[in-house]
Amino acid sequence: MDLRKLKTLIDLVSESNVSELEITEAEGKVRIVKGQPVAVQVAAPAVAPVSAAPAPAPAVAAPAPAPTAAPEVDAGHAVKSPMVGTFYRASSPGAKSFVEVGSQVKEGDTICIIEAMKILNEIEADKSGTVTQILCENGQAVEYGQPLLMIE
Repeated sequence: MDLRKLKTLIDLVSESNVSELEITEAEGKVRIVKGQPVAVQVAAPAVAPVSAAPAPAPAVAAPAPAPTAAPEVDAGHAVKSPMVGTFYRASSPGAKSFVEVGSQVKEGDTICIIEAMKILNEIEADKSGTVTQILCENGQAVEYGQPLLMIE
């Protein structure tokens, strides 16, 4: 693989929400994984000096604010994204949304689309019920496992 292409891929991963990227080409296979801060990685070895152990503790505690977004989610069943991509509520920009808050859905109904690598993937409800909350905005980038909407 060309060194310029590899550097471009590394830059794309570091600037995006993607945590891992794997590419296979005729020349070989490349896997890029976004790592944790160095302070957290240094704390892992058992041979680390005792004086270094207290320093990483604040670094480990720093990511804790991210889960604070979770309380906004109502009780119910969360339909989670099966992939990384772009969330769309409708099949095209002018089309009616697949679901709205209050819509009744049956298991297997299409509830949204996630575009990944120029492929539009229809996401189906994995439970029957009423849509109580839509957690993503149209055109928003979503991660694997991120809740998209709530069904009760």
